[in-house]
Amino acid sequence: MALRNLKSLRSLLLSKNFRQVKLESSSLCDPSSVYLKVFSSTVPNLSNFMRFCCSGKPEGEGSSEWTEEIEYLDESGNVIYSGKGIRSTEPGSDDHFMVGGLRKPISNVPAVAKIVEVVKRWRWGPEMEAQLDKLPFVPNMTQISQALKVIDESDASLSLFRWAKRQSWYQPSDECFGTLFDKLNSSRDFDGVQSLFEEMVSDLSGSSLSQSGSHNRVLQYLAKAEKLEVTFCCFKKIQELGYKLDTKTCNSLITLFLNKGLPYKAFEIYENMEKDGCSLDASTYDMMIPNLAKSGRLDAAMKLFSEMKGKSCRPNPGIFVALIDAMGKAGRLDSAMKVYMEMQGFGWRASGAMYASLIESYVKAGKLETALKLWDEMKKAGFRPNYGLYTLIVEAHAKSGKLEIAMSIFSDMEKAGFLPTPPTYSSLLEMQSAAGQVDAAMKLYNSMTNASLRPSLATYTSLLTLLAKKKLLDVAAKILLEMKVMGYSVEVSASDVLMIYIKDGSIDLGLKWLSFMGSSGIRTNNFIIRQLFESCMKSGLYESAKPLLETYVNAAARVDLILYTSILAHLIRCQDEQKERHLMSILSATKHKAHAFLCGLFTGPEQRKQPVLTFVREFFQGIDFELEEGAARYFVNVLLNYLVLMGQINRARCIWKVSYENKLFPKAIVFDQHIAWSLDVRNLSVGAALIAVVHTLHRFRKRMLYYGMVPRRIKLVTGPTLKLVIAQMLSSMESPFEVSKVVLRATGDSVSEWFKKPIVQQFLLNEIPSRSDILMHKLNVLFPSSAPEIRSLSPPKPLMSGKKMEQR
Repeated sequence: MALRNLKSLRSLLLSKNFRQVKLESSSLCDPSSVYLKVFSSTVPNLSNFMRFCCSGKPEGEGSSEWTEEIEYLDESGNVIYSGKGIRSTEPGSDDHFMVGGLRKPISNVPAVAKIVEVVKRWRWGPEMEAQLDKLPFVPNMTQISQALKVIDESDASLSLFRWAKRQSWYQPSDECFGTLFDKLNSSRDFDGVQSLFEEMVSDLSGSSLSQSGSHNRVLQYLAKAEKLEVTFCCFKKIQELGYKLDTKTCNSLITLFLNKGLPYKAFEIYENMEKDGCSLDASTYDMMIPNLAKSGRLDAAMKLFSEMKGKSCRPNPGIFVALIDAMGKAGRLDSAMKVYMEMQGFGWRASGAMYASLIESYVKAGKLETALKLWDEMKKAGFRPNYGLYTLIVEAHAKSGKLEIAMSIFSDMEKAGFLPTPPTYSSLLEMQSAAGQVDAAMKLYNSMTNASLRPSLATYTSLLTLLAKKKLLDVAAKILLEMKVMGYSVEVSASDVLMIYIKDGSIDLGLKWLSFMGSSGIRTNNFIIRQLFESCMKSGLYESAKPLLETYVNAAARVDLILYTSILAHLIRCQDEQKERHLMSILSATKHKAHAFLCGLFTGPEQRKQPVLTFVREFFQGIDFELEEGAARYFVNVLLNYLVLMGQINRARCIWKVSYENKLFPKAIVFDQHIAWSLDVRNLSVGAALIAVVHTLHRFRKRMLYYGMVPRRIKLVTGPTLKLVIAQMLSSMESPFEVSKVVLRATGDSVSEWFKKPIVQQFLLNEIPSRSDILMHKLNVLFPSSAPEIRSLSPPKPLMSGKKMEQR
């Protein structure tokens, strides 16, 4: 009987049915239990091989304990083991199983295998959770963590995790969260990462795992995926909870912020690393130093650079390039050169871009000698200067006046196959023009036009200025026409050339150039015409001056009182009858109201139909003294000169009287009661001073003789220029005035006695003694305000203040 049972057992072990049952059976059972199940399910007639498991409950409630021992045999029929059977576990209650009377814990390996089997089969949903609830053991978080590592699909892993969270034995596990984050990152489910992160924060915030490492993984994965907003949100949440970040996470955040153009956020991460005592690694240095340098935080960059070298980290070439470039642009050339020498000490070879950056920095700082040394070193190292570097070097040396070096490098630039830009040509041409080198400038200009490059306006201007100064009128005219063909407006440039001729006193060239402008249809402004007219007047070219004045008037330009007065001043000095006629015609061509006044002044009362004094007052009433006070004062000075020379003393006295009434010379006469009376003629012309002295002495005489007012002293403030003229005029009348440096003084009583003499009365009432030769000499030598050398746009200086006059 036993032999027959043994044969049946052997055939069953080799059968397909047994293998299937074995695969479906629980890995928790002992091999003997497998055999029992097999016999009970596949060999029902062999009742002696069937045994029922129990949990110690009565038979009516499900099962009972073993009542006999079981023997385990090998193939030869020998007994391997005999004893009580294995008691099954109750699902969801037991965390062990019984082998006879011995309690044995459930092994993690079969438990994890069972969990994985259920999850892989049912994947998710209520059915999977029902099967997990029926597990013949109570899982723990270690088994769940190991199962999560085995399960590949993130959805299935999350389903298992959600089921575990609802169990009473659940405890937050950093390992579980880390595994889930890994799987979600692998599946690129970053929304799931964010959602799980929020769960993790709520689960771990109050636990002992508050210093877990899963949050580092979250930030690393989100930063690597460049999810800026989500990453920053998670980062702020971690900061609020007081979690610490490791170096790898900080590097990930720094990289993200730098790539997104937010260096200040990257610097904030770096500062937090320093506060938390987080160690920096080589990758942190490689990222932070260049970006700190590029953002202008050079001190912080150099501090990190020193720390990096102190930790024996080898800086890469990118760090040196960033530091040298940033320091050069910031003007810290000594520091840049020091870093450059350190780079060579580390054995790194400078790149062409580094040479270019250093050369550019030294050029902009004006240190051209050092820039040239680097330039030569760059070429010796085998680097070919680029187009921009050639242009920079050439223009810098040209602008600094080092034309020989600039032209040498310019020649090398052309040999290297680079076509110079218009700015390069312009800088060279402008410097050649400033140096007065006409041939070199024209050579550059021709080279530029042959290369079909359009010269700039500044280039044309500098070239025309050079040609004008060299008086090459024909060449300048050719260049101006070419400039016009290029589409530039040439009126301003042509006027500038004309102004150069005027300032140089080349009036003939100026007239020729103006004629060329007219024939080419180029107009100039009225200011230039006026300047040329005044230059012609100074040079005595009255015949050429009149057409210019007519052009000026016909262009609706207004001839002001100053211009008219300057022409009248030329007439006073003219001693040639023919030129006087030209000047009179020029005065007539001005069509100024002052000319009509001057003509009416010399006519008789019958033609004027009014006295001279009334006629003069009407003319002065038409002058706007707020705008033309200086011009009116200048006109009175010159007109009085002219009238004195013409012998029109009475008319001159009328002019002076009306001028004084209109307060053109408000501080000229001062009555200080009985102390001192004074007359200040320092700012008057010779003729005006003579008329003012005669007229004022006449007023003093009336006050002293008719009204009995006699001051202590009388002063005539003449200044050194007019002192001799006035003293000579009064000495012929035996005046009591004593001559000092700049003042003629006399006591009031002596002057009163002098006024009583008939000859003095006749002198003050009638005319000034004829001294036309002396007066003419004084006009030419001593009176600058009416001289033709004084520009008409510069009116005489105003009178000195009363305080200064009283001090004298």
